[in-house]
Amino acid sequence: MAHLPGETRSVDVTFAFEAELYLWKEDASWVFVDVPIEVGEEIHDMPLPKKGFGSVKVEVTVGSSTWSTSVFPSKESGSFVLPVKKEIRKKQQIDVGDNAQFELTVRLA
Repeated sequence: MAHLPGETRSVDVTFAFEAELYLWKEDASWVFVDVPIEVGEEIHDMPLPKKGFGSVKVEVTVGSSTWSTSVFPSKESGSFVLPVKKEIRKKQQIDVGDNAQFELTVRLA
């Protein structure tokens, strides 16, 4: 199929990885996973518009749950961090200290 000038194609890039859930700061209620460094480097190199705080919009699947969110750059991990909502953790029966399998999709225009 030919690509016409001015026409946009939707391209999805999906990464699969396993990561451990952890609390952001000791007194916080936010739960995150670290995106593996290799995945973070690929995301960083993509021609994407960066949002507030350098965040990148993504779609994430864990178990039977899929949701839209953003990943945020992390100086501590050298990659990105991915927030995991309480609703998702409850539905998938995962929590802080558990490892889970994630699929993270970045949409390129």
